[in-house]
Amino acid sequence: MIKYIYRLEDVEGFVNSFLNDRCFSDPMRSDEEQVEQNLKKLISTPDRHDTFGVYENGEIIGLFSFMKLPDDRYVEMIVGLSREKSAYDEMIKYLTEHFSGYSADFVYNPRNYLMNEALHNSGARFDTEQNKMVLRKPVIRHSDATVVPYSDDFKAGYMAVHNDIDRYWTAKKVLSATDRFRILLAICDGEVVGYIDITHCFDENEPFDIFVAEPYRRKGFGRALLSRAIELNEPKKMMLTVDVDNVPAINLYKSMGFEIDELGGSITAHLKIK
Repeated sequence: MIKYIYRLEDVEGFVNSFLNDRCFSDPMRSDEEQVEQNLKKLISTPDRHDTFGVYENGEIIGLFSFMKLPDDRYVEMIVGLSREKSAYDEMIKYLTEHFSGYSADFVYNPRNYLMNEALHNSGARFDTEQNKMVLRKPVIRHSDATVVPYSDDFKAGYMAVHNDIDRYWTAKKVLSATDRFRILLAICDGEVVGYIDITHCFDENEPFDIFVAEPYRRKGFGRALLSRAIELNEPKKMMLTVDVDNVPAINLYKSMGFEIDELGGSITAHLKIK
């Protein structure tokens, strides 16, 4: 049985029981503060998020929240917590009934074998597993590389280098979401050679994409972009995700003060809902 959730108090205890669960914790909600602040926002915006519990014999056995963008026919799982196979089956059934034909993304704990099974059985496609890294001791490194805030003077250059392949947050969508994203550009000889798209509206912000064009790599542009992003983000927290096999990037992030969160690993799955 599914019930929409309208009060955090009704599910807070259930959600907090997952915080230190190695298999079923949510990689993006690692402490009680994140749970309270983030989940409260989801519950309070039913026009943008479907937040529902799966109940069995009057007891909650699963909690899910999906961001929904009807104009784009897209949904994204923001919360997915359960230790019961039947709850994931109900979640898939709910999506099929309410969002047939939509594209859906899921970011979740790679050790969650029940979520893996439900998505595999539904025909999902999976990205490489990622580490979560949290900024513990910020290192600001000033360099000669030119990094500037985005302006429309550089719009064509930004859109030309932006990686839009197989992702929801394309250059166009990032540019339309100034309430969510800050864009910084790496400039060389007046041309855009790199960028970082990073959120700025949360208590813990996240770089969604950092990119430097091939001829300009290993010249300090990536470090300069991230350093400036860290500086502008203070005093807020910052986290990021990186492919587990991307050793150069992991080493860069470590040098900037990030540490791997052992319980924060994630994997992303993409599903076309039938």
